[in-house]
Amino acid sequence: MKKKQPKVATFSIIGFDPETREWGIAVQSKFLGVGAVVPWAKAETGAIATQSFANTAFGPDGLALLEEGATPEEVVEALIADDPDKHLRQFAVMDKKGRTAAYTGKDCYDWAGHQTGSFCTAQGNILVSEKTIASLVRAFETTDGPLAERLIKALEDGQQAGGDSRGKQSAALFVVKDKGGYGGYNDRVYDLRVDDHPEPIEELRRLYDLHQLYFSRPNQSKMLKLEGEIVDELASLLRDAGIKTPASGVYDEAMKDALKTYYMRENFEERWSEDALIDPNVLDYMRKQATQS
Repeated sequence: MKKKQPKVATFSIIGFDPETREWGIAVQSKFLGVGAVVPWAKAETGAIATQSFANTAFGPDGLALLEEGATPEEVVEALIADDPDKHLRQFAVMDKKGRTAAYTGKDCYDWAGHQTGSFCTAQGNILVSEKTIASLVRAFETTDGPLAERLIKALEDGQQAGGDSRGKQSAALFVVKDKGGYGGYNDRVYDLRVDDHPEPIEELRRLYDLHQLYFSRPNQSKMLKLEGEIVDELASLLRDAGIKTPASGVYDEAMKDALKTYYMRENFEERWSEDALIDPNVLDYMRKQATQS
C-alpha cells in the first residue's frame, strides 16, 4: 500500500524586487515546520513554493530547470508530467525575471487556488476562502519597503482575511540575493522559521525585527552622542547587564571597553562605532533587557 504524504495546508506568496534583485517566499500553515517543506529559492535563478501533499523534490528540480532556461510554465508542465499525485499538488514557480506560473490540482482540498500579481504569486489550500489569496497579492502590491517586509505584511493580511481553515502553527520567510547572506558567503538574506507557535506570523515578525537589529547597519544620522545623562544611563545599564563599568559619568576608554564588551557579547558587531556614539536601537534593547531582569 502506498504511504500517504502529509497534507501541507498552507498559504504562501512568492515575490521579486527587480531593483534589489531579491527573490523571496513567505508562508504560514497548520503544519509543523513548514519552512523546511514549502520555500525553495536561488539567487539569479528564481523561487518555488511547493505545498498540498507537497513534493519537496519540486523545489530543487524546478530550480534546476529554471537554470537550464525553462520558463515557469514549462517548469510546471515538466514537474507534473509523470506525477501520479498531480491532482493533489499545489505549487508556484517564479523565474529570475519575476515571471510566474502556478498550479492547483483539481483534488486539492477546498478552498484551494492561486492568483498572480505584479512580481508576485499567491497560493493556498484548505483556506477559509479565496479572500486570503486576494489579500496576499493586494498587500504585496500596495506595501512599500524592502521585499521581506512586503512579504510579511502579505502574510499578516492573508491571515486577517481568514487564513488556513484548520488554524495556525508554523511560518517562514526565505529571501535570497547574490552574495546577500551573512558575510556575503551565500545567497540567504533571510532564512527565518517558526516551527511551532500559537501565533506563528507574529513570532515571524519578531524574529525579522531581531534580524534587523543584529545584522543591519545603523543609520548614522540617528546615532546618539555619548555625553551627559546618556553616559550615566549607559553605565547603569552596563552594570545591570553584569559588565564591570567605571563609576565616572564620562565616556572614556574604560567605558568604551565596557560597551564594546557588551556589543560583542550580544552580537551587535554591525552596529558598533569607534566614535563616542551609540545606536539608539541598541540603547532601547538595553533598556528593555534591564526591565526584564
